[in-house]
Amino acid sequence: MRTKRLELVAADEAMTEAERFDRTRFSHLLGARIPAEWPPESLIDALAVFHLLIHERPDLRGWLAWYALLPPDEPGASASPLLVAGGGFKGGPDPRGMVEIGYSVLPAYRRRGIATEIVGALVAWAFAHPTVHGVEAETAPENRASRRVLEKCGFRRNGQGSEGGLRFECMKRRPRADE
Repeated sequence: MRTKRLELVAADEAMTEAERFDRTRFSHLLGARIPAEWPPESLIDALAVFHLLIHERPDLRGWLAWYALLPPDEPGASASPLLVAGGGFKGGPDPRGMVEIGYSVLPAYRRRGIATEIVGALVAWAFAHPTVHGVEAETAPENRASRRVLEKCGFRRNGQGSEGGLRFECMKRRPRADE
């Protein structure tokens, strides 16, 4: 999936395994350069979980991890894209038609609109599925940047989350009867 500046690649089993154990293979499978700082601290614990889930349920591809690749700075440059962020969902739609989104950007690439671009694209991707009625997210109260990303992408605060976090949701727009 492409956005204005990024290429988003849905993780598969081979990628999630290589990401954990073989950076060279991971780079080859992704077709991108992998910075030494990868993965972001917030994703470290999720790597094994995503790998196990996609191993057990390959049909969840797209409903788990996505990699955000930034193209080389100069058009026509021969360098490979660079992995700068990740995002995704905690699984497919629940019985209410809801999915939960998460995202993380490497520190050197924050404050450039990358998280907003990822969240917007993933929400649109989820809403293209008729069984999805809304997207939920959770962030720490002190994480003003993350709250702003969610607000820019149409999320509204919807109560308390786990461990003192703030809960947000973005509901799919339903067409009016006169449309």
